[in-house]
Order: sequence, then C-alpha cells, then structure tokens
Amino acid sequence: MADDNSSNPQSHGFAEKLKSWLSWSWTYVCAVWFAMVLTMVYVLRSPLKLQESVTAASMFLNTLTPKFYVALTGTSSLISGLILIFEWWYFRKYGTSFIEQVSVSHLRPLLGGVENNSSAGLFSSANGEVEQRPSVSECKVWRNPLNLFRGAEYSRYTWVTGKEPLTYYDMNLSAQDHQTFFTSDTQQLKPEDSVMQKAWRERNPQARIRAAYQAIELNHECAAAYVLLAEEEATTIIEAERLFKQALKFGTVTSPTGKDTNLLVYIKRRLAMCARKLGRIKEAVKMMRDLMKEFPLLGMLNIHENLLEALLELQAYADVQAVLAKYDDISLPKSATICYTSALLKARAVSDKFSPEAASRRGLSTAEMNAVEAIHRAVEFNPHVPKYLLEMKSLILPPEHILKRGDSEAVAYAFFHLQHWKRAEGALNLLHCTWEGTFRIIPYPLEKGHLFYPYPGCTETADRELLPSFHEVSVYPKKELPFFILFTAGLCSFTAMLAMLTHQFPDLMGVFVKAVSLNCTVCLV
Repeated sequence: MADDNSSNPQSHGFAEKLKSWLSWSWTYVCAVWFAMVLTMVYVLRSPLKLQESVTAASMFLNTLTPKFYVALTGTSSLISGLILIFEWWYFRKYGTSFIEQVSVSHLRPLLGGVENNSSAGLFSSANGEVEQRPSVSECKVWRNPLNLFRGAEYSRYTWVTGKEPLTYYDMNLSAQDHQTFFTSDTQQLKPEDSVMQKAWRERNPQARIRAAYQAIELNHECAAAYVLLAEEEATTIIEAERLFKQALKFGTVTSPTGKDTNLLVYIKRRLAMCARKLGRIKEAVKMMRDLMKEFPLLGMLNIHENLLEALLELQAYADVQAVLAKYDDISLPKSATICYTSALLKARAVSDKFSPEAASRRGLSTAEMNAVEAIHRAVEFNPHVPKYLLEMKSLILPPEHILKRGDSEAVAYAFFHLQHWKRAEGALNLLHCTWEGTFRIIPYPLEKGHLFYPYPGCTETADRELLPSFHEVSVYPKKELPFFILFTAGLCSFTAMLAMLTHQFPDLMGVFVKAVSLNCTVCLV
C-alpha cells in the first residue's frame, strides 16, 4: 500500500507531462497534416483529373450571366451585413465579440489550448507540488454612503418615468446588508426578528411592508420594522424622519445591554441625512460629528463622506480641509469623494483667475500646478467622473452600492457634488482644460499606475450589474473593436462594391472573372 501511494504522484506527474506535450504538439501536427494533404493532391493530380475538373469549372463559370454574380455578391453582402449588425450589438451590450467568445469557449479546448488565467491561483509549495489558493477579487462592492430613500426618492422616479432605477442585484446586496446589520445579537432569534429576516429577502416591496407590520404586531417596539417602513413606505423625507425617530426611540431599549450598535448607527446616520435633505444642514453636521465621535471604530461605514458633502453645502471649506487632512492619508483607502474634494479645494483657490491662454504664455504658478496635479490624481483614481461633472454624460439616480473607481461611484459622486463644483467659480473650466492630460501620464497599456494601483479590468462587468440597463455604462480604458467586427465590415463593404460594379459594368466584370479563373487554372496545372 505504501508503495502504491508513493508511486501515485509519479504516475500523475507523467500523465500531466504527456498531456501538456500533446497539447503543445497539436498545432505542429495540424501543420504537418495540412502539408501532407497538399503534397498528396499535387502528386495525384493526374489520377484525380484535376486539370479536367478545373477546366470544366471555368467553362461553367464562363456560361453564367452577370445577373448571377450580382445576386451572389448581393447575397454575400446582405449576410455579412447582418452578421456585422449582430456583432456590433453584442459588443455594445456585453463588451466582447460573439464569434470570438464562442471560438474561445468551444474551439480552444478542442485544439488543446489552455486559458491564460488558469494558473492565476496556483502557487508552488515547498516540496515542489502545485497547490490552489483562493484569489482575492479586485472589485469589491461598497455600500453607497449617500444612498437615497426608496420610498421617498427612488419610487418617485419610477412613478414619473416608469423606469426602475435599482437593479435586482443591487437590491439583493442591500437585503444581505440589512440581514447582517440588523440581526439580533442573541443566538435565539425573537419571533419579530425572524419575520424581519424574511422581510428583507422579499423581492416585492409591498410584501416587505406587510412583513414589517406583521413584526410590529408581534412587538410594537421592533425598531428594524420601523426602519423598513421609513425606507420603503414613507413617500416624503418628513415622514421618513418621523419613522426613524420612532425606531431610534425603540432601538435604545431593545437589547438587554441597552443598545444594538449596528441598528443605532444606521438610524442616526439616516436621521442626519434627513436633516441634510430638509435644509437643516448645521444640525446634520452636528449629528454626523457626534456619530463619528461615539463610534470611532466604524470608519468602514464612510460617515466622513456624508460630513464632507454637508460641509461643502455650508461652504465651510476650512472644516472640509480638516476632515481631508484626517482621511486623505496614504494608509487609508481612497474614494472619489476624497480625491475630487481635495482637487476642488485646490482648484477653487486659483480657478477664478485661471485662463488657459495666460497660462500657456507665462506657465503655471505653484498654486495652479498643485491644482492641476490634484485633478490628475483624482482622474487617475476614477476617470469616469469628469464627464458627469462637465455634463458630457447625463446623470441618473445613484445606486445603493458602488464600485470604487467604477462608473457607479462616478454617478454617485457627481449626483451629490456637481452643485459644489458649479458653486466654485471657474473650477469646472479648470477641470475641462486639464483632466484629459492625466491619460498622458498613466502608462499604456495599464500595466502599472502612476499614483495608484493599475486600473482594475473587472469594473465594467460589476458596473453593468449595479447600474440600470437604460444607462450607458462608461468604460475605461476604451476597448478596441474586435477583429471579427472589422473583418465582417470589410467583407460587407467589399461584396457590396462587387455587386454594384457587376450591376453597373457587367461586361467588364465578366472579363475580370474569366481572367481570374484562367489564372487559377494555370496555377493548378
């Protein structure tokens, strides 16, 4: 038994080497086989009567009328045009070529090919064997710190436009967040907690609301149920604020220890956002500061981004700079809010007197250079934001979850901060003049970054899941057109040109076809 076990790795290694050798040699075997076929055809050209067959084919082609060639080339142009339209549509929707995807998925395994990323998670152990390790995803989805209220804001958009601003994937992530944050600390759930767990999972909004009322019937002090009603049923911010205050009142006495931390933090944060939306900005700022002091370890909730937006609305730029000094640190994760707010403050100091013509003549001053560098830094972090700030792309309601450095984060940032950029005189003009210069600094292809890590390649897929289908997702870097789209476009144009020439000059094209067929006959003979 021991001998068998010890021989298993050797036999397994030999089988793997044999398999890899066969895969490597497959291409050369195909080439040799193709050469052998051509050689056999050339040697057997007399027994196979190839000359007579080619002569008969050329005589048949000479008897065809120009109308046949017009129909042939026209049909070829139509078919290639339909393939081109389908390929273009598929590329716009999914970002890849359908023919290329089918080829890679089905033909590569038949030809013995191996995926490029198949060894991404493989590492060599100490004894030389290969072991599998889980890969860490580049694209982590974060809760949007400034997400809107479903009943009071998202639902209004649906009533007016008939479009759903939230995707099912986004709402499902929110349901998972609520289940994680609002589950009772005790091991045995109370009846109302079980009802609320099912309520968050319901896809139908009315079913969630009915479940919340059912939980209140079981326990009229169920704070999580009032949170759901404030989010889903309240049609105004005032009504949502009233329900959140009720939830806060009951939330302080639900647990034996006095507080359910996650639930209380969520309620207080939403109350601060209600105050911000209702114009009580100073009150909102105070509530956010108190919340950050009371729970300093909950920095992952990014409450400072809510604070930055409220301070910008107050035009308290000194306080904004103080917050940035604390959170714009090299050891802390960045966000579009941090980078672009820092750029806004530096741009605001010089933008009112900035002139591209004057700057090109005398050069940039130190303050202007700092502002431009801050803009370049922000654009490198998230290159999608400037088009929304400069209103080159239309805004939509932000999703409940965002992908850092992605289009979803750009939408969320511009939705709340565009007004602050407009308020700073000349800031958008400075951004317009300098933001595209970032792409001359970043290496291409994006094998490395300049100030940040290389831009991740998975943002497009994640953003398509987070953003509604009616929104055109911004893609960076711009993808080049696949080969098959260019090929079908060329084929369609070439066959259409042949059809037109054959229709307009039938005699000349007939002479051309005869000459081509004669040359082919001579070459084969």
